[in-house]
Amino acid sequence: MYNTVFLIIIVILVFSYILSEYLDFLNSKYRNKNIPDELKGIYDDEKYEKSQKYGKTNSKLSFLSSSFVLVLTLGMFFFGGFNFVNEIAVSFSDNKIIQALIFFGILLLASDIITTPFAVYSVFVIEEKFGFNKTTVKTFIFDKLKGWLLGAVIGGGILALITWFYLKTNNMFWIYAWITVSIFSVFMTMFYSSIIVPLFNKQTPLEDGELRNAIEKFARKAGFKLDNIFVIDGSKRSTKANAYFSGLGPKKRIVLYDTLINDLTVDEIVAVLAHETGHYKKKHTVSNIITAIVQSGIMFYIFSLLVDNPQLSQALGSETVSFQLGLVAFGILYSPISMIIGFFMNGISRKHEYEADAFAKKYGQAEGLISGLKKLTAKNLSNLTPHPLYVKFNFSHPTLYQRIKALKNA
Repeated sequence: MYNTVFLIIIVILVFSYILSEYLDFLNSKYRNKNIPDELKGIYDDEKYEKSQKYGKTNSKLSFLSSSFVLVLTLGMFFFGGFNFVNEIAVSFSDNKIIQALIFFGILLLASDIITTPFAVYSVFVIEEKFGFNKTTVKTFIFDKLKGWLLGAVIGGGILALITWFYLKTNNMFWIYAWITVSIFSVFMTMFYSSIIVPLFNKQTPLEDGELRNAIEKFARKAGFKLDNIFVIDGSKRSTKANAYFSGLGPKKRIVLYDTLINDLTVDEIVAVLAHETGHYKKKHTVSNIITAIVQSGIMFYIFSLLVDNPQLSQALGSETVSFQLGLVAFGILYSPISMIIGFFMNGISRKHEYEADAFAKKYGQAEGLISGLKKLTAKNLSNLTPHPLYVKFNFSHPTLYQRIKALKNA
């Protein structure tokens, strides 16, 4: 007999799938909307048609993969798959921490292996067909293995600590779990580029020359102390270009993809970096960390109120209370709240992007930024006319049209 929690979980899973596909449908139908005057000239007719095909092809793969995952997840619920995996974990050890590690280890590893064909098709068929892929089979395999290892070490370590806190402090565990995750989040913000990125990509200091001189000149003008400018070998995997800012205080650094350096002029790269500098000067990184910490605290507190509720474990087929089964059930029950929070956080993120753009404009970088964004859009075959509702749910950045309009009118 299915309990109330089970039925709520099924409704949430199906509703989330329908909402996602509906937004994708709206976005797909919106692709052929007339291009605003500000965006004309980014694509010629041939490349615009190519961008349309690229978007439609990715949408089809997304539909197939999300539908497959939904069916698989529903099957796990209706046929007691989660409890079956839990029984395997319990049979290996009486230690609750080891049980949790085995349970999530099996689920996450199996899930990744099962969905790997979709990733393979995306990289080696779609990305290859449209001229983006530079990933070799060897790199793809090693990326997978490294990802699994990192997941086991970092994810497993955090899970073990949270489980241990729960066993030692019961419902007060949420405070210790919150503190642990918060410290880890700050640590990763500061050291991600220097510890994790080198496992996958080579980073080298930007050489002396015209570009470095132009960047340092802008940094001095903006009152921004910048010692660490790195180039990452993004071309190892894709022709797509990017740049990002990471770290805090003395650990802050700007990372340029080698593809970005190849695709943009010096003035355009400086403008892109002016935007990234704007995020730091406007303290967006700090505010994002604080917001994430508050959100995780709320989530852990709510979980602490429900973790011992037997209906969570029963929804996954177990008659006894299980921490790991309760965590899975809670994760799905919490997902609507997470989606609502994400909706508003995307709105805040888009506001931050406008502010960073305005900062770049303040220092005379508006034209270079507009020119650079247009080139990146064309290079990446991006959709020029995403549906407004799709943007609100899925975009952390304003659309290209919105950014150009704001830069010209601000």
